[in-house]
Amino acid sequence: MRMKVDTLGVEAFVAIADHGGFHKAADALHLTQTALTRRLQNLESLLGVTLVERTTRSVALTPTGRDFLPQGRRLLAELTTALVEIRETGKARRGDVSIACVPSAGVQFLPKVIERYSDRYPDNRIKILDHASSAVADAVLRREAEFGINIAEPDRPELTSAPLLEDRFVLICRTDHPLAKRRTLSWRRLEAQRLVFAGAQSSNRPLLDHALAAAQVSLRSFYEVQRSSTALGLAAAGVAAAVVPRLALQPDTYPTLRIVSLTDPIVSRKLVLISRRKAQLSPAARALHEMIHEEAGERRWT
Repeated sequence: MRMKVDTLGVEAFVAIADHGGFHKAADALHLTQTALTRRLQNLESLLGVTLVERTTRSVALTPTGRDFLPQGRRLLAELTTALVEIRETGKARRGDVSIACVPSAGVQFLPKVIERYSDRYPDNRIKILDHASSAVADAVLRREAEFGINIAEPDRPELTSAPLLEDRFVLICRTDHPLAKRRTLSWRRLEAQRLVFAGAQSSNRPLLDHALAAAQVSLRSFYEVQRSSTALGLAAAGVAAAVVPRLALQPDTYPTLRIVSLTDPIVSRKLVLISRRKAQLSPAARALHEMIHEEAGERRWT
């Protein structure tokens, strides 16, 4: 048999016990004495016992009331704690967030956002699923992540997409490379170079192939890799210069590497924020989502 929980009656009973009478208890709860008495009577009727003995001169707890008082206090404390937690969650001060992203976004762009977010919401835990582009969308659709940072791709009816920023492809080479002193370089000047390039399974490869074919540029992808981090490692070792997205290189990570801007044409990939269509983000996730938009608005890539 389930019994209705009379929290107002419990609150009235505990206040009477703590303040030693009806007048002070009513003042503490901002109630009239009549309303306070009615709450206590409703609780006693529900329980079928008398909790407070009342005379014209004194108020005292019955033995049953004395036994119940610690439980009543604990019930109110637990309820208060639960309500505070819900309110704090609603303010995005507490909660767990899962986000999926392409690896290069997790190298340079996302860490600064996470740092700001953690300063503002230190109790919120964040799970970052750094996946290839196709897996980012799948993680969002499977609800493994509330939203994701992905490379723009053809629209999928189950997802919504919002522009985030453009990430240009650049040449990364060691300081002793013949091209290291150049600030900008046309793609055509790379035709004679042995390059580290995006492999066939990389989500960057179709974009590069399309742009360079349109510009009638043919490059020698002598070393093919699936991850930009591998390309940077090879460039740092002096194996060859690498073509990677600008986001892939975090400042000061490789002091011996230089960035050369590539032009004619400028080739870039668009990063977008994706989420399930009509999905309601949790308050904690919504706060992170908004910070990512703010950070993207402050950046200018060259």
